[in-house]
Amino acid sequence: MLSIQKYAAIDIGSNAVRLLISNIIEEEGKPVMFKKNSLVRVPIRLGSDVFISKTISEENTQRILDTMLAFRLLMKSHKVVKYKACATSAMREALNGRDVVKMVLKNSKIQIDIIDGEEEAAIIAATDLHKYIDDSKTYLYVDVGGGSTEFTVIHEGTAVASKSFKIGTVRLLNDMVRKEAWIELEMWIKEKAGHFDKIEVIGSGGNINKIFKVSGKAMGKPLTYFYLTSYYNTLQSYSYEERITVLDLNQDRADVIIPAMRIYLSAMKWSGAKHIYVPKIGLADGIIKSIYYDTVSSNTQ
Repeated sequence: MLSIQKYAAIDIGSNAVRLLISNIIEEEGKPVMFKKNSLVRVPIRLGSDVFISKTISEENTQRILDTMLAFRLLMKSHKVVKYKACATSAMREALNGRDVVKMVLKNSKIQIDIIDGEEEAAIIAATDLHKYIDDSKTYLYVDVGGGSTEFTVIHEGTAVASKSFKIGTVRLLNDMVRKEAWIELEMWIKEKAGHFDKIEVIGSGGNINKIFKVSGKAMGKPLTYFYLTSYYNTLQSYSYEERITVLDLNQDRADVIIPAMRIYLSAMKWSGAKHIYVPKIGLADGIIKSIYYDTVSSNTQ
C-alpha cells in the first residue's frame, strides 16, 4: 500500500525566505522517502534592517506579509497537510519581530515560530545525512546563514557537539562581526574537532550550493580546500557588478557569497579538513523530517 502526503517547511532567514514542499512517501515494508516537490525562495534580506536598526522596516514587513500570503495559497494549491514556519536570527533579534509574527498570523493564518540558535542547530542536525556520509568518519557540519552559522560535529554517525554563532553573511557585509566572535569560533572548532585524526566538512546553505554547481563536480564528490581558496580569490578580483554580469550570479548572491566562503574556509582551516561535501540540505529539510518524526510542533492546513 502506497501513501503520499505533502508537508511544507517555511524558513524565514536573515537573507531570504524559503518555502519547501516535500512528498512524504510511505510504502509498507520500506523506509519512508522524503522527496522535494517545490522550492520557492524570496530574497527579502531582513538582516539588513535588523542588524543595523534592530527593527524590521515597514517595506520589508509588507513584503513578509505578501510572501506569507503567497506561501499560504501555494500550500493550499499543493494540498499540503502539515507545515511549520520557523524564523531565525533576524526575526528573533528584531524589536518588532513578535509584532510582525502576529500580523502574519492575522493576514495569512500562518503561525511563525521564532527559534533560537540552539534549536536551529538541532533541527538542522535532524536532516538525514546517512545517505551522504560514511558513518566511520568524522565531519564538521557548517550551515551558513545571513545572521548566524550553525556548527555540528558528527562522529561515527552521531552528533557529539553543536553550537550556533552570530557570524553570518549579512552581518559580515555590514561589518557587524567582532574579532572576538571569530576567536571564540576558532577555539570551539579546535576544541570540539581538533582531537580527531581526520575530519571533513559538510557545507549547507545557498552559497555553497551555488559554488558546488559552478564547480561542475558530480553529486557526492567533495570540493577541495585548494579549489575553494582559488574560487574565493577569483570572486574577490571581480567587482559586485561584474559578479552579476560576468559570473552570472544573482544580485542577492553576488555580495554575500564572499563572506560565506570566508566562513567555510575558516571552518576547514581550523578543523584541518581538506575536503568539503555539499549534500544540498539545510534547515527546511530538517523541519520536514522533524514534522514527520513529531520532534517539533506543526500546523495543519
